[in-house]
Amino acid sequence: MLQVNALGDACPIPVVKTKNAIKELNGSGQVCVLVDNEIAVQNLTKMANQKGYGVKSEKLEDRKYQVLLTVGAAAEESEAVEVPELCIPDSRKNKVVVISSDKMGSGDDVLGALLMKGFIFALTQQDELPKTILLYNGGAKLTCEDSPALEDFKSLEAQGVEILTCGTCLNHYGLTEKLQVGSVTNMYVITEKMLQASAVIRP
Repeated sequence: MLQVNALGDACPIPVVKTKNAIKELNGSGQVCVLVDNEIAVQNLTKMANQKGYGVKSEKLEDRKYQVLLTVGAAAEESEAVEVPELCIPDSRKNKVVVISSDKMGSGDDVLGALLMKGFIFALTQQDELPKTILLYNGGAKLTCEDSPALEDFKSLEAQGVEILTCGTCLNHYGLTEKLQVGSVTNMYVITEKMLQASAVIRP
């Protein structure tokens, strides 16, 4: 049995990962997929039914589902259905906040730092939070030691917001060992997150 971890992945990534795993079976076997929302379960079930695979799903806990696909030796891959057509629109908002500086606006750096701190705090108070916050260049300083916004970022992360800081930027500023919240990312992921976003917000 092959295991696929698609927790946190938006459509069509769970379907893509599952199809790639099925190819590794070489004709028969099982693929167990973990996802974090019912939309992904429906998309995988629909794909399995269209391909003639056996499929069973189970909710393991809050925001964690298991989908088990069984592929028979006689099952044939059909390329007639493209992955995007399998996707039921995800009702969850995929707004991404991009922070490229530790200051907001231009003119006065002290004022700019205060404005950025205020913006990040204001984010924590919103009814609808962004899905992801991307930080690069000077923005990378905000998730590290001594950042005035550190507690606000920790609050956002605790509420489920994904916080990603550019590793190249951390290295450039000598902050690699000082990251305090979220995780390190790279430019490929930053680009991917921005392209997949329903909206990109830049303070």
